[in-house]
Amino acid sequence: MKVVDILRVKGGTLFTVTPDEPLKDSLAVMAERDIGSLVVMEHGDLVGMLTFREVISAVVKNNGAVGTTIVRTVMDDAPLTCTPETEIDEVRRMMLGRHARYMPVMNGKTLMGVISLYDVAKAVVDSQDFENRMLKAYIRDWPVEENAEPESKL
Repeated sequence: MKVVDILRVKGGTLFTVTPDEPLKDSLAVMAERDIGSLVVMEHGDLVGMLTFREVISAVVKNNGAVGTTIVRTVMDDAPLTCTPETEIDEVRRMMLGRHARYMPVMNGKTLMGVISLYDVAKAVVDSQDFENRMLKAYIRDWPVEENAEPESKL
C-alpha cells in the first residue's frame, strides 16, 4: 500500500497558512476546521508545518498567551515529507522515528496533501482486516477430500 491510496480515500482538501500570519488566526482555522496541523507555504513552496505541538510549546513559553506571535517563529521549519509513491510501512517508520503526527505529501514541489499518523494506522488496520476476511473465506471454502483416511496418531 502506498500514500496515494490514503490520499484517494481521504480527499484533497488542504489548509495552509503563510509564515507571517498571526498565530492566533492560524489557531482559529485549526479550531474551526477541527484539524491538528496546517501546512506553511510561502510563494508556492513548503516552508514548514504548524501543529498543535508547536502551538502548545509557544503558548507555554509565552506564559499562556499567544500575543502577537507569528507562525514563522513557532513552526517546524524542517518537516518530514513523503511522496505519493512512498510505501505506508516506510511512512510509519519515518513518523515513529521523529514522533511526527502529520506529514506533507509532495510530488516534486507540489503539495498533494497531508497524512496523519491516524490515517496511516487506519490504512494498516483496514488492510489487515481485509486480509483476515480473505484468509477466513479461503479456509472456510477449503476443499475436503471425500475418502480421506484420518491421520494416525503416533
